[in-house]
Parts: sequence; structure tokens; C-alpha cells
Amino acid sequence: MKSVKFFALLTLFAFVGLAFTTTVNIAVDTAASQITWKGYKVTGDHAGTIGVKNGNFTYDGTALTGGSFEIDMTTIACTDLQGEYAGKLVGHLKSDDFFGVATYPTAKFEITKVVSRGKTGDYKVTGNLTIKETTKAIKFNATVDHSTGVPVATAAITIDRSDFNVKYGSGSFFDNLGDKTIYDEFDLGLKLVGTK
Repeated sequence: MKSVKFFALLTLFAFVGLAFTTTVNIAVDTAASQITWKGYKVTGDHAGTIGVKNGNFTYDGTALTGGSFEIDMTTIACTDLQGEYAGKLVGHLKSDDFFGVATYPTAKFEITKVVSRGKTGDYKVTGNLTIKETTKAIKFNATVDHSTGVPVATAAITIDRSDFNVKYGSGSFFDNLGDKTIYDEFDLGLKLVGTK
């Protein structure tokens, strides 16, 4: 009889726990979200945007706990050049010299760990980034703001393209490039807006 009562008590606790769970899944509003990029070379830099194809994040209350998103590499755009020059740069970035967009139209990031940095909405995020079918673990700080009624996640990330077999103009793979060297590190600025 005692074991039956104990089992019933455990079942009650489990149902109570489920009743008070606040974990929710929120999709990314791709129209409101955007990624900016900036790449560097010896003689200067270039910047632009990339669209978000889809995404979904989990929250426990307002605390970020997990999620993933896909980057639409076909939407790479340049914002610091105009006309023909912008077109040439974008075409080169989409080519097999860089991201091989015809073969690899998306890149993906999936969260594997989220740790609070002590202040509400501030996190250290660890996850797997996949570019051109190469997956590497990366870490970065992120902020989630709920003041508008939907979560808005922002982050500044530095990526080493040589980790993802993007070799063109890289001093890590080629010698004597001189002022034609393109640095391996490039920056991404994330703004991922949740749906209502």
C-alpha cells in the first residue's frame, strides 16, 4: 500500500511540474530578421547583408534555452558598393572561390548550450555552425530583449572562414599574396526577431 501511495505522490508531482512549465518554442520572423556581414582585406573591407531562411528558439519564460536558424546564402548582398562593382563582389562571394552557393545554398547554426552571463537577457551561447557541409563549434555572447512583446536576439560573431574550407586569398593557405590577402576572420551581426 505504501508503494502505491508513493507512486501516486510522484505522479502528482510530475503533473504539477508539467502544469507550471513555461517552455515555449518561438519561430523567427524572417522578414523582420537580418544578418549583416563585414569582411576584411589588406587594402580595406566590404560589408553587406544576408537573409534568414528560417529559425526557431526555445525559451523557459523569458530565458533562452536553445534553438537554431538557417542562413539563406543566395541572398548575399553588398551595401558598401554600388552597381557593377557590387554585382561583381556578390558574384565572387557566391562562387566556388568562396561559399559555393549553387551547391550550398544555406548555412546553419544550432545551439548546443546556453549559459546566463548574470544579467537578465545576456547569454554565452555555444553551438554548431555549418558552412559548405563543414561543421564547427563556435561561442559568442548574445542578448535577448523582450521589451517589444516579442524576443529580439542580437549578437556579434567573428568567424574564421579557413575553418570552413573557404580558402580564396587566404594567407593561411597561400604564400606571397601581399596586398591581395583577404583576412580569414569576418564579422556577422545577428538580429533575429521572434514571431508573436
